[in-house]
Amino acid sequence: MEYGLRRGGVLWWTMVVVVLTCTVCQQPPQLFQVGGKKGWTTGVNYTEWAAQQRLYAGDWLLFRFDKHYYSVLEVNETSYQLCNDQNFITNITRGGRDVFNLTQARPYYFLSGGGYCFQGMKLAINVEVYVPAPLAPPPSKNGVYISTEIQDTITVVVWIALALDFLLKYFY
Repeated sequence: MEYGLRRGGVLWWTMVVVVLTCTVCQQPPQLFQVGGKKGWTTGVNYTEWAAQQRLYAGDWLLFRFDKHYYSVLEVNETSYQLCNDQNFITNITRGGRDVFNLTQARPYYFLSGGGYCFQGMKLAINVEVYVPAPLAPPPSKNGVYISTEIQDTITVVVWIALALDFLLKYFY
């Protein structure tokens, strides 16, 4: 165990790879207010709103609405198309400022019950897996390019690993 966190140890390199993977390749989750400033109500074109969004697994939807009139139900595609509020998957309605975590990359369907779906209160979104855009490297003298963000991350990880190595070497 003593040699596991030393600079040449397998555990040390595993930690470096895991930290770099977690910090460089993932997009932080975002919160999207459904319908923009108008929120979840009639008179909003949710198809148009959804077309302007880029949603990824891990993001959150915020539904802001008057709970005395409207509801938010997650439904399947058929119920969405027919505005059927029976046999819903999840009733998201709690207090009128309700959030829903988009945990998987897949299509999601939501509607408001009580006939409001027929007035346009329904939302279909497609959630994707986040794939980071490839870096366009600037010309370099030696042919190697590492972005400053990655360089900073590597520097922090190396310093943490060296500190752990030092502590384990001299205190264990």
